[in-house]
Amino acid sequence: MATDLSSETRPEAEGLALSRTGERVELTLSGAWTTELAARREAALAGLPPWQGRELLLDLEAVSQLDTAGAWLLLRMAREAEAAGLVVTWQGLGEARRRLVEKVAEHESAPGEPARPNRLVAIVERIGEKTVTAGGTARDLLNFLGLVTIALARNLTRPARLRFTSVVYHIERTGWDALPIVGLLSFLIGVVLAYQGADQLAKFGAQIFTVNLVGISVLREMGILITAIVVAGRSGSAFTAQIGTMQVREEVDAMRTIGLDPVDVLVVPRIVALSIALPLLTFYSDIMGILGGAMMSWIALDISPLEFLRRFEAGIRVNHFYVGLAKAPIFGYAIALVGCFEGLKVTGSAESVGLRTTTAVVEAIFVVILLDALFSIFFSVIHV
Repeated sequence: MATDLSSETRPEAEGLALSRTGERVELTLSGAWTTELAARREAALAGLPPWQGRELLLDLEAVSQLDTAGAWLLLRMAREAEAAGLVVTWQGLGEARRRLVEKVAEHESAPGEPARPNRLVAIVERIGEKTVTAGGTARDLLNFLGLVTIALARNLTRPARLRFTSVVYHIERTGWDALPIVGLLSFLIGVVLAYQGADQLAKFGAQIFTVNLVGISVLREMGILITAIVVAGRSGSAFTAQIGTMQVREEVDAMRTIGLDPVDVLVVPRIVALSIALPLLTFYSDIMGILGGAMMSWIALDISPLEFLRRFEAGIRVNHFYVGLAKAPIFGYAIALVGCFEGLKVTGSAESVGLRTTTAVVEAIFVVILLDALFSIFFSVIHV
């Protein structure tokens, strides 16, 4: 004898009625089984008693509407009954609903956890991605170099186009305002070179050659290199931040709209200014570095300043000074180029300004050291 359990456990509005005949369970569904009622239907199914028996009949004759959400709920319930050992039979589906249920069943299972890639493969892949990115950046920077060089030549052949007020302003900001930090660092570098050099040369009884060590190191390499790195971190980042902020405020787009070339207005004055300021800073850095070396030689080796100058004049050729100074305009051009390049790549967010500023400092220092290495090889080949 069949017992109708729906009146005891399920309100009719919930769209289902459960009855049992021996080992056969019959679940009669009615009403709409759609996305709008999915939460109610899911709660009704969750309240059903545990599945017991051998067969489950799902009767959909009275179902007025069925969409993917309703089909998924019924499929999930059928899977639970099958897991409990019941054989599930569908009744009243019709051709259209049968295709819908089959389609939902195809996409019912959740995707499995993706296989973990091999660690070595992941490292190689990451290196490849970084290499491709670096190659693209180098290509874009080379294109920008050509664009700026053409604009610079156009401004130099027609001086009226060059914004001298802007050039002088940036010389002051990148040169004059950088004197304290450049002077302090160069002085300390001279002190360190003299102290470490004297300590090592003492093993051979050649402390007097500390003067030569300090002079050649500061004039050829340390003076220009320390100055360029400081300027890259100070002025290169400032160029990126300034132009990047203008990008965020759409001021660069406004320049293009009124017929102004951002390269002429923003980039060329900064490049000209830094190409002038960096040689002057390098000369100042050389003086401060040698002064620091002379002071430490006086303290550690008892070499008087007058004796230091005599040894310096006798042992240091003027070529060393020219070698260091010749690098300065090229380094200044490169630092300003990278700073402006990254500034123009800023997109419309403050986060992008910070990211590009950091990138500009790293790229500028890398370019400076790379150029210094190439200069060292070149001067070695030509015996200068």
